[in-house]
Amino acid sequence: MTLAALQEKYGHIARALAALYGFPTWRQHKLPVDELVDCILSQSTSDTNRDRAFALLKANFPTWEAVRDADTEAVIEAIRPAGLANQKAPRIQAVLRTISEQKGSITLDFLDTLPVADAKAWLTSLNGVGPKTAAIVLCFAFGKPAFPVDTHVHRVSQRLGLIGPKVTPDQAHAIMEAIVPPETYYQAHLNIIEHGRKVCQARRPLCERCPLTAWCDFYQQTQPMTTAAQPAPTKIATKQATKLRQRKG
Repeated sequence: MTLAALQEKYGHIARALAALYGFPTWRQHKLPVDELVDCILSQSTSDTNRDRAFALLKANFPTWEAVRDADTEAVIEAIRPAGLANQKAPRIQAVLRTISEQKGSITLDFLDTLPVADAKAWLTSLNGVGPKTAAIVLCFAFGKPAFPVDTHVHRVSQRLGLIGPKVTPDQAHAIMEAIVPPETYYQAHLNIIEHGRKVCQARRPLCERCPLTAWCDFYQQTQPMTTAAQPAPTKIATKQATKLRQRKG
């Protein structure tokens, strides 16, 4: 499928998701350094465990300088709920030291003045920071046009056919940034995540409740309908979105 065709397909999907989940406006979720550390904690764990570890880290250390200079065992103990604490603690401290050495203090505010590509390159030069973390920091902390691809976004996009079956999450960032309009990266990311959690779940996608079936490769391959039996896409989206809203209410 050509890029233009994928962009058109995504347009239908975006409208259906907006009808279901709304069109969230950008807000800063965390301060930039907080967002970066939070992302490192989130690796290979649940959101709940990440949040617990982040709260404990902030409660035990008054500043990021204190985390940087602390005994590593103390940081490990604070973030233990996030899992892989023996790896994450020295990684967080190393990142904080690198920022201090290069910028004179623990701040990422300078990223706001850089072109997005340069800001991504700087962030991914930090040990343990990949494309997803860089995109999250830029999108959520600065409102920059960077599209984060997490587990939910990767799964849903792959099932829809926006990315190929062999495309990795790291590779998917550039592809999704080409398909999704840059001014809607934030909304698209949140709405696709919401859909992945509530409908397009990993183990058993709830296709019978999904308003995206008309544009979903996974659905067409696993539950094919005859062309004559398929309602118009806009009618599917409207009808099924209304049903989902009624269930939510």
